[in-house]
Amino acid sequence: MLLTSPKLFASDEIPAEYTRKAANLSPPLNWTGLPTGTASLALLCVDPDAERLWYHWVLWNLNPNWPGLIERFPKLSEFQSARQGRNTFGNLGYDGPEPPAGETHRYFFRLYALDRQLNLASGAPGPQLERAMQGKILAQTELKVLYTSPAASYSGYSAHW
Repeated sequence: MLLTSPKLFASDEIPAEYTRKAANLSPPLNWTGLPTGTASLALLCVDPDAERLWYHWVLWNLNPNWPGLIERFPKLSEFQSARQGRNTFGNLGYDGPEPPAGETHRYFFRLYALDRQLNLASGAPGPQLERAMQGKILAQTELKVLYTSPAASYSGYSAHW
């Protein structure tokens, strides 16, 4: 199973348009090589470098017949069979990176092939999705990207002697 993107490249910097510092678009993602018996997919985007595991995107019951997700995936609780949960910001759908100024964080887009659809209410947070997936995962893969938040610029008083 493979997760790729025409806009995100493994261990490279995520483009600014996919961060909260800019347009905050969800990136396009593609998957291939799903195992036989895949009934649905789940996707998490997480930042393990925050003060706690930070969920940026929480999706499940994705149709395995889809080739992937489009850029600007709708921020709807339900889209066809797909369900979206609340990220750690408290929002439905995708919210991109926004680490503290000058810090570099890792972001993992994790795709899970599941043997069934999940009976989980829309809006569920990431930890609840992870618990619901236990014992149902056929395979998983991930795409890791980085983001370095621009350093804060000093805008204080400057004396000229």
